[in-house]
Amino acid sequence: MIRITQSLYVIDLVHKCMLEDSARNSAYFQAILGNKDIFSGQTVLDVGAGTGILSVFCAQAGAKRVYAVEASDTYQISEEIVKENKCEDIIKVIHGDVDTVSLPEDGKVDIIVSEWMGHFLLHEGMLDSVIRARDKFLRPGGYLFPENATLYCSPCRVPSLNEDWKNVSGVSMLSFSKRLQNNSLSSPLLLNVKPEHILSEPEILLWIDLREATVDDVNCNKIQHLAVVDKSGRYQGICLWFTCSFPSLTSEPVVLSTSAEEPLTHWKQTVVALPVDISVERGQPIAYDISIRRSPDNNRKYGLEVEMLDPDDVVHPEYCTCFKTRCILTRAVLEKYENEQMQE
Repeated sequence: MIRITQSLYVIDLVHKCMLEDSARNSAYFQAILGNKDIFSGQTVLDVGAGTGILSVFCAQAGAKRVYAVEASDTYQISEEIVKENKCEDIIKVIHGDVDTVSLPEDGKVDIIVSEWMGHFLLHEGMLDSVIRARDKFLRPGGYLFPENATLYCSPCRVPSLNEDWKNVSGVSMLSFSKRLQNNSLSSPLLLNVKPEHILSEPEILLWIDLREATVDDVNCNKIQHLAVVDKSGRYQGICLWFTCSFPSLTSEPVVLSTSAEEPLTHWKQTVVALPVDISVERGQPIAYDISIRRSPDNNRKYGLEVEMLDPDDVVHPEYCTCFKTRCILTRAVLEKYENEQMQE
């Protein structure tokens, strides 16, 4: 009898999705390898290193030392990847929580890299850990990759919950779609939203400067928006996505975007479905409050809440492009004044 004993690692499907996300990998590769002047000879901390791919990028960019900190059992995979890429002399894998680990030498690093983003940027992400690692380990003037992040929102169509069910192989399934809609009201959806389903120019819900942000800064955020429809359609939800920007010394900063206009990522887009289906036309104003709030029971989880508002009860911006008479008249007056000023 031949007995074969193997050490089996259960690879988290989340990590598999990340490694298959070419847009994500490409952004980090370009941001790190495109800035060898920043990484050359420097000490780097990889927060939540996972399988170690970002740590290897840093080593390839010329880092002197990389500390790959990973709290889960995935650190064992990271150790294998480091050996496979012959980076053992540069990358030191540390199994532990970044909040409690200690680093060798003076315990300080020149650069922090991390893929900390969760769905709609914050949900089940690791931003808190990155902020605490920055305060604990990053030298003054050090770099963060990425260094800022922006969360956007816009009204949208959600045909996968609505009109797609009018004809399923010749059978109307709208009764079933009503069940889907009702279920979606209790939790945001992760969808691949098509660009033509976005109904207006995006609004910024949240902007985070990782060089200065505190944990308290991302506990809660609430914004009132007035969007102007730029294509006629069905108003069925609010779509959210994010971008992250990386520092650069020699070229345009790399931006990782999860917008519907960009190649699909494993984050997809987050959609808050509405309990109603409203027909809208070009130029029509849409008003809503949207809030993002940290869960009191789990620091890594966030909730989204949308309140639909009457656009007539909301203050419109000076240059509002909606088709309301007051906004048309205001624009005309402002444009006349600007033309007179230019002539003078």
